[in-house]
Amino acid sequence: EEDEAALEELLAPSPLAPGPGAQRVAVVHPAVKWGPQKSPLTTAELQIAEAVALVDTLQNWTILDKIIIPTKNPNKKFVFGKGNFQVLTEKIKKLPHVTAVFLNVERISSLTKKELEGAWGVPVFDRYTVVLHIFRCNARTKEAKLQVALAEIPLLRSNLKNEVSQRDQQRGGSRYIMGSGETFLETQNRVLKERELKIRNALEKLRRKRALLRTQRRKCEFPMVSVMGYTNCGKTTLIKALTGEAGLQPRDQLFATLDITAHAGCLPSHMPVIYVDTIGFLTDLPHNLVESFSATLEEVAYSDLIIHVRDITHPETILQKATVLSVLRNLNLPSHLLDSVVEVHNKVDLIERYKPAEENALAVSALHGHGLEELKQEIEKKILTATGKKILTVNINLEGPQLSWLYKEATVQEVEVMPEDGTARVKVIIGSSAFGRYKNLFPNSEIFMS
Repeated sequence: EEDEAALEELLAPSPLAPGPGAQRVAVVHPAVKWGPQKSPLTTAELQIAEAVALVDTLQNWTILDKIIIPTKNPNKKFVFGKGNFQVLTEKIKKLPHVTAVFLNVERISSLTKKELEGAWGVPVFDRYTVVLHIFRCNARTKEAKLQVALAEIPLLRSNLKNEVSQRDQQRGGSRYIMGSGETFLETQNRVLKERELKIRNALEKLRRKRALLRTQRRKCEFPMVSVMGYTNCGKTTLIKALTGEAGLQPRDQLFATLDITAHAGCLPSHMPVIYVDTIGFLTDLPHNLVESFSATLEEVAYSDLIIHVRDITHPETILQKATVLSVLRNLNLPSHLLDSVVEVHNKVDLIERYKPAEENALAVSALHGHGLEELKQEIEKKILTATGKKILTVNINLEGPQLSWLYKEATVQEVEVMPEDGTARVKVIIGSSAFGRYKNLFPNSEIFMS
């Protein structure tokens, strides 16, 4: 009970969260015209469209205006040059009842945030804050909520610095000679450190519990397939199509899936398989956010296969692929897992006569079922290679112990009894080590490779 109470305290709403009520937002995108920070795979229009999609995910948030302003260096204090900053400030001030500005950059420093809020008179959110708020709204399980709470810690620290500098100005305290600000900062930093430690410990307990469940699943020898992709690429729709699970309700919004969910399916040989739905990725998803969800993504390392789903209709599909592959590489996955990734081009029903340019990519429409049989066959082929399993047909004597041994040590698919001679043809899926034991125990058994 004490543990539960402590956990509930950690899951309580954070004081830094953007208000749950309505927000009237100006979306501002700093467009880098040249230099190393300009991405060749996208445009300012597409980048602001994604920022708009993020805001549209949030209930009661309304967009008043979308503003693209050029900048040479988005990392400087005011983000924009003097003239452009003045133009932008006038635009924001003229907006009716604006309550916040969403600046479409990964993170803004506490100093920049303070300066911009002072100039515009409303709170300023960056991608980190907005994505984190979406995560907070979508988190359903204790684990997802804890991971969101962990990702909030850097923001709390940043807000704390702002608060201390304001106290110093108001009270004349000096951070160098133990003024009021310094004492407050020390106390709050200690509280934050303790909170972070408690969250990490709670996550570790949940991680150990999941590892136990994973071990039990391994004993059942169910192969695991992780389905990954850019947010809103159609992962959940694909899993629903592959498993026929009626209860799965895909949502057309960013970050609809935050928790790992497992769904049972069947391959063409009737081999049972578990499809794992994972969190979607995003360009410029702040490192701390990915780090906080590493406990969830850890499950991917224990998969037998990864399916990378792409929304092939999206104008930034190449950039989205690069983003997903970059995150996968950073997860330190085993090389055999990275080398065997199955790339799925989804939503091909929206493109006439679509043919994948990439070799080995499979074209599907998860919504209409196009290409699913070919995908299942490819999954089965890769699973058999990854797990070392074989599909065999063996002739057995029904009076002997073979059939009960096969039921215990392998997955029996079909049994065709020949009553006239007391034998049966048995189709099985069997692992390499079990197959070796079978041949040693029953050397005279007839075996046919499927």
